[in-house]
Amino acid sequence: MKPCSALYEVLYVSTLAPTQPLSVVAQIAGRARLVNAELDITGLLIFDGQRFCQQLEGPQNAVLKLIERIRNDPRHINVEVLHNGPLAHRRFLQFSLAFSTVEDVDALARMETLDGDAALAAFDTVRGELVR
Repeated sequence: MKPCSALYEVLYVSTLAPTQPLSVVAQIAGRARLVNAELDITGLLIFDGQRFCQQLEGPQNAVLKLIERIRNDPRHINVEVLHNGPLAHRRFLQFSLAFSTVEDVDALARMETLDGDAALAAFDTVRGELVR
């Protein structure tokens, strides 16, 4: 495992492109698990039926390349990075990609209006509600 100082995180929101069927979400999550494992990236992807919110963590170069791929993926629109920066330790060590849906359809919409530490705090709140 790489030294902690090499870890980097990105938190972003995006919207499922209107031309995409909901079934593509399972394809995105399945492929991401494989790619993330190869790149030493871990994280959590949350989907509310329309929006994605994902926290990615891993080596800085790998995370930045991945977020660029996501920005260029036609299945996503309105990709907005809410937070990015160095990370002291992984939050999702056991997952190449944890995936969950969220029932509060406004949770991710509210997150779109935040950035930095406020966005991370809101994401942690949503994440905490998922494990209940």
